Amino acid sequence: MAGLAPRVEYLASFCCPLGGLTADRPRVLSCGLEIFLSTGRELVYVYDREGSLLTAVYKFPGQVWHLEVLASRRTLYVLCARRGIYCLSLDQASRSVSRNGGDDEDREPPYPVISVDPHACVLPDATLCAFTVLDSVLITLVQGPTQWKVQVFECRCPDADPRPRGLIGEVELCTYTPPAGSPGEPRGPRFLPVLCSVSPPGSRALHGLLRSPGGFTLQGALFGLLFGADASLLESPVILCGLPDGQLCSLVLKTLVTSQSAPGDPKALVKILHHLEEPVIFIGALRTELLAEDVEGTYSDCLVALGHHGRTLAIKASSDEAGSLVPELREYCLPGPVLCAACCGNGRVYHSTPSNLCVVDLAQGGAHRDPVQPSGRPGGLPSLLCPASLSVCSVVTLSVSSSMPEGGTELLALSAKGQLMTCTLDPRAEMPHPAGGTAANAGQKIKELLCGIGTVSERVSSLKKAVDQRNRALTCLNEAMNVSCALLSRQEGPRPIACTTTTSWLRLGLRDLLTATCLLENTSAFRLARGWALCVQVLASPHAVQLDPAGPAVTYTVPVDRLSPGGRQEVTLPLGPGEDGVLDLPVTVSCALFYSLREVVGGVVGPSDSFKDPSLGGCPVDILPEQEGICLPLSEHTVDILHSLHLPGLATPHTQARSPLSPVNDFLATCPRLGSEQAEPTSLQAKYLPPSVAAIRVSAELLRAALGDSYSGVSLCCATLQWLLAGSAAADIVRTQALSSVQGVAPDGTNIHLAIHEVAVTDLCPEGSIQAMEIQLESRSLASLCGAHHAVIRRLQRMVLEQAAQGSSPPDVRMQYLHQIQANHEMLQREVQTLRDRLCTEEEARSCAVAERLLQVHRELRSCSLLLL
Repeated sequence: MAGLAPRVEYLASFCCPLGGLTADRPRVLSCGLEIFLSTGRELVYVYDREGSLLTAVYKFPGQVWHLEVLASRRTLYVLCARRGIYCLSLDQASRSVSRNGGDDEDREPPYPVISVDPHACVLPDATLCAFTVLDSVLITLVQGPTQWKVQVFECRCPDADPRPRGLIGEVELCTYTPPAGSPGEPRGPRFLPVLCSVSPPGSRALHGLLRSPGGFTLQGALFGLLFGADASLLESPVILCGLPDGQLCSLVLKTLVTSQSAPGDPKALVKILHHLEEPVIFIGALRTELLAEDVEGTYSDCLVALGHHGRTLAIKASSDEAGSLVPELREYCLPGPVLCAACCGNGRVYHSTPSNLCVVDLAQGGAHRDPVQPSGRPGGLPSLLCPASLSVCSVVTLSVSSSMPEGGTELLALSAKGQLMTCTLDPRAEMPHPAGGTAANAGQKIKELLCGIGTVSERVSSLKKAVDQRNRALTCLNEAMNVSCALLSRQEGPRPIACTTTTSWLRLGLRDLLTATCLLENTSAFRLARGWALCVQVLASPHAVQLDPAGPAVTYTVPVDRLSPGGRQEVTLPLGPGEDGVLDLPVTVSCALFYSLREVVGGVVGPSDSFKDPSLGGCPVDILPEQEGICLPLSEHTVDILHSLHLPGLATPHTQARSPLSPVNDFLATCPRLGSEQAEPTSLQAKYLPPSVAAIRVSAELLRAALGDSYSGVSLCCATLQWLLAGSAAADIVRTQALSSVQGVAPDGTNIHLAIHEVAVTDLCPEGSIQAMEIQLESRSLASLCGAHHAVIRRLQRMVLEQAAQGSSPPDVRMQYLHQIQANHEMLQREVQTLRDRLCTEEEARSCAVAERLLQVHRELRSCSLLLL
């Protein structure tokens, strides 16, 4: 086939989405001089080759997955995604178009789009994935939750209502694993299954009854070997199903129809012929043996199936050494991915890949063929298939034209850019031509050469664009790999890319908002560009009455805008209070870098953007993980009540911080109240109850080791206070004035006094007193005191763990003293439980005394009796 060169003729151009058409969904087929075409969207075009124009455009309510034309009835069957099968009479549609067009026969295209009536849906079913029409039955393939199902419906007589009379047979095929996705509307298959009919030589489908273009007739010997003696004796057509998981199944039609009233398991009717282990995208038949010219009624003697990745199956009848007929099965590997294919009776299979349209020859006389067997028996299949290029690229759907030239082959093809073309292959072109030629022949030759140059130029442009896209994607992936290694390899010490979080109060209209500012700093030698994003998750603390251990979470995703080495990017997020005026603390702010593989690699799967793999139809790319990206944690920061403190009395005039109370509340607070007896309970508590106090003692040696040189130049008391308030809105004020105690205002308006004192602990260590820092908290609001106490304990716990990891050891202590303190705490905890039980059972008069005792025990528990070493 070295001299095989097609003559390409462009017929028309159709609209296609940005990036081009994808394979597997578009369809093109011919019926006489008419071409029916679908680009995989909602429109079906009818193109007249004789007039070189569109005669009709039908708009369906959903994406068109498959279409078939019955020439004997002039009927068009269309399968719409998640809708069902629609049936249109082409004669009635033509009359309708003629009436709409009036008497203006010279009217220029485009013709108006005809919306298909919903009543034209003859078989509504959202799970239909494929269908075919044979004789007086309609065969469908349904995608169930976990299984494929074949259903057979009886069609009505010609010129009657096209709706099927009813279901006359069904059987479940193999199980499959449904694709992962969100619940709700089911996702369509990544690859559509292939459904076709195979008839024996004696079937009535050969004698003018209904048969779809996808059906073919097999030689009697091969038909009996593949499907058994029952199918041959019954002269029953057989349904072939090529599934996305690679299975090639067969089902005898008449046996399925009669099994409805017969006992037994219907699944036993299904026969698995082969497993390609990759999605089946084409099933066809062809003639491989050359017969005499006077022989009529020749049938296909070879069954062919192609997989998406290039695995090809060929089956034909052959003879063994004893002379008995046996099925000969061969597997070949063709260049993939295979996007569409077609075959004809001359023994050739045409298949399209992302870069080329190729042809392989299975007919006798081809290269790499086994020698003819003795005793006149036919030879076997070739041992090797060598694809020959036709120099046509970007073909997404292919079919053999029904109006083939004598002795040649005409292919109908649709390119990824929406161009409808014909490729005519004339076997006489392989013969040598005389040296001389007429001017007409020379002009035709020049036209063919120019057409070939245009096709090659389009292919080169497509490949160059694909190479550039892959190079850019590889560069981005290399940078992402360097950043990931730099972050994951530095588990200790400063990280090359860090994110720090600070809090501040922001005045917005009449409200004060607590905000968190996340500062992303890039101190590495790499750049953060396309695909990187900063993800900040704000996780609120759960309330005590909630059973869920995690509170509500909000995630903010901010694209990183070309963060070069040494660059910074700042993101400010609101923390509260919400619409109810309540600020729930503590809040955990987690920062992470996310690299989107889909954004960088998602479009680089085929040789060009206009020629994509059908697996991208709403599903992630095979090479991408399920999460579609890489997440690199950077930091986790807890915002508590200490970060939200106001210090109104210490703020400088130009940075005077406001109370979290609104101006209206400020005004009402300064006005005399009418009826002091109706004051709120919280105000009475803050006015008359004594303040609650909590204290914690920490070893001075532990604090010096933990703070290091970060707070040099100030006393240990001032350094401890600065460390406790680090990252808060009041941190700058405390650092500037070198304070060891502050009087702050909590978000709910209550006062909190925080003071650091130096004390000596004499009862704990036998060697003498231990210098310690006492952190004292005081507030009239018990809730504010508890929140501040927990915030201090959280910081101290983290500090102790960090020092313990460095191998520091505490001094010797009196264990009896520690045991006594532990026993006292356990006794107080038991008393707390007893008092809480009594509050639920005793009368209101006695409950006041119980509540007073419970408050006293609470103060004793929060007193400083232990020392952190």
